[in-house]
Amino acid sequence: MKKGLLLLSMLTLASGYGQKKKEDKTQKIKPKAEFVADLMSKMTVDEKIYQLVQFTSDGTVTGPKSGDNYITRIQQGKVGSVLNATGAANNRMIQKIAVENSRLKIPLLFGHDVIHGYKTIFPINLGMASSFDPSAVEKAARIAAIEASAGGIQWTFAPMVDIARDPRWGRVSEGSGEDVFLGSKLAVANVRGFQGDDLSKNNTILACAKHFAAYGAAEAGRDYNTTDMSERVLRDTYLPPFQAAVDAGVKTFMASFNEISGVPSTANKHLLRDVLKGEWKFDGMVVSDYTGVNEMIAHGFAKDDQDAAQLALNAGMDMDMVGATFMNTLKKSYDEGKVSIEVINDACKRVLDVKYDLGLFEDPYRYFDEKREKENTYKPEFLDAALDVAKKSLVLLKNKNNVLPLKKDQKIAFVGPLVSDEFNIIGSWAALGERDGRAVSVKEGVMNVLGNSGKVTFDNGVEITGTKRDMMQAALNNAKNADVIVAVMGERENQTGEAGSQTNIDLPGLQKEFLAELKKLGKPVVLVLMNGRPLTLSWEDENMDAILETWWSGTRGGDAIAQTLFGDNNPNGKLPISFPRNVGQVPIYYNHKNTGRPYLGLSDPEQKYKSRYTDVDNSPLYAFGYGLSYTKFDYSNMKLSSEKIGFGQKVKISVDVKNTGNYDGDEVVQLYVKDVVGSVTRPVRELKGFEKISLKKGEMKTVTFEISSDDLKFYNINMQNTAEAGDFEVFVGGNSDASLNGKFELVK
Repeated sequence: MKKGLLLLSMLTLASGYGQKKKEDKTQKIKPKAEFVADLMSKMTVDEKIYQLVQFTSDGTVTGPKSGDNYITRIQQGKVGSVLNATGAANNRMIQKIAVENSRLKIPLLFGHDVIHGYKTIFPINLGMASSFDPSAVEKAARIAAIEASAGGIQWTFAPMVDIARDPRWGRVSEGSGEDVFLGSKLAVANVRGFQGDDLSKNNTILACAKHFAAYGAAEAGRDYNTTDMSERVLRDTYLPPFQAAVDAGVKTFMASFNEISGVPSTANKHLLRDVLKGEWKFDGMVVSDYTGVNEMIAHGFAKDDQDAAQLALNAGMDMDMVGATFMNTLKKSYDEGKVSIEVINDACKRVLDVKYDLGLFEDPYRYFDEKREKENTYKPEFLDAALDVAKKSLVLLKNKNNVLPLKKDQKIAFVGPLVSDEFNIIGSWAALGERDGRAVSVKEGVMNVLGNSGKVTFDNGVEITGTKRDMMQAALNNAKNADVIVAVMGERENQTGEAGSQTNIDLPGLQKEFLAELKKLGKPVVLVLMNGRPLTLSWEDENMDAILETWWSGTRGGDAIAQTLFGDNNPNGKLPISFPRNVGQVPIYYNHKNTGRPYLGLSDPEQKYKSRYTDVDNSPLYAFGYGLSYTKFDYSNMKLSSEKIGFGQKVKISVDVKNTGNYDGDEVVQLYVKDVVGSVTRPVRELKGFEKISLKKGEMKTVTFEISSDDLKFYNINMQNTAEAGDFEVFVGGNSDASLNGKFELVK
């Protein structure tokens, strides 16, 4: 059905239902357990199954077609959730059909991918993770929830809490990077931001922890690919952010596309029933990823849709995202005894529970207020917050001879394919964010800083991925007359994100060739990067005078970048993921294990029979936690409150941090711990604390961390999650290579 006819039909159907029940009339209902039990007692098996069905908003399904149209399905109560329908008026109209015409009048649940903003777009999630600021991340999610809920959305498929250590995988852009501790903290911040403190308020939405589990460990960094790992690695590295989300009260989970050790997550009973719903006591609902149930056939795990559906439901899947397998086959499987009524009831109850928690049974229209939608879109304070978070997300990677910040009276040539870009700057998964005309480009940001007084030129020079050289000479001619050159370069927004895996993570197209030509001019060159993943920048690091990583920085990104370039903002972001020297080092991450023949680094280049590369150092180009400032910070006077602590006790670690440079600035102070000997081998160091502090020029502050035995737990030789007595080393500094250190002992 064409969109115009679809809307006309919906309007026609909806107009006849208004007399049955006064719209927007909030009704008092029973407590949740009693209400849901009473409702389910009235439901047929078919009606329970239909609550487990999600359609896309245009009525299409991927996989077997139902044969009935979208409106008829909703009218008959055969849909539990709708994906990607947006707008208060539109979703009110759809909801009206469901609650005023279906037999049981059960409201629909409307979901949409609100990943890093709804209308007001914040930096991509990897960028926000660079802030090392959970409060900023929570604020971004809170604003996204306010805008999305005003637009008729009740459920987002975020946060993505996958640990990701392979920059070839495009979806590194959507998560918080490589570290378990940071990833867990930001998972909690996102859940709190989206869900607020009361889900029944109409400005909150359901969060969804995804992708469960180990999706970020896909072989070769190729999306949807196989994952194979031990239970210990799974629990020590990939599950903690999910458990943190559960502890924070997240109401929904999404299963991952990948398999783990031969079993697709979509039908992994160990993950869904044993761990999530059993060990962790998760009382929310689990949804498949898009057609994830159907795809078990291609995996070679199910023979057909019926087989896939019963495997998924029995394993603990509660809702089928647009695959139609539950809708078309579960009743048959029930009749054949392949799924029990208890399993169907459990899934149905979980879906109804979250609808109750959102207050939809009291008032199914509570999210559909066009006046509120208009008032809560692109509010000035939302745009100000987007600017603030964007500034906190920028990471200064290099600044030779303090070429940055720029002086406002310099002659500056701004060049590069992204210098005037409004489309790509808000990144992938940008929901309903407007690109052209709303997003602020670097050029616009520069003009906002300089006004009409700037002595600046703007040229693209080359395309992002193209091979045309016809624009290059004009850009070089302008650059010849400049005091400083600023090259704004990077990726297209669709080169990262889902299905954006790449084996080559250099700057694409002719951009590096263009940089080489700019370098020949003998002027300082500042490279401003826009990208969704770590790039291989060894040549750029050697040849550029300054490098500023800006990621995809959102609606106000151009303002954040310009203000930082000209010193109105002092960059303070830190890398949440390591940058490799070349793609041959991948996967690379700071908290690796040692070997029996550890390489000691470039200080001893004659080491032969060691775990090393012969053509490049083992270390990354830029380490986890790394990021420069326009000022300098000195660390000193590290103290431990005790040399020994017992189980259940804490040790305090303090350090003095002084701003010894010429600018006020913020620093992320980081604490790392090394468990020296364990019943299984332990990482060389692990992040166990961080704190962002502000220091005036010349100011000093003492930062204190606490470590307890609970912070030292891991899965030991017997697969028990526990700390072990022994020696521990601690390191404090501005990145994961921190050298200031001390020791303590955990004793029984």
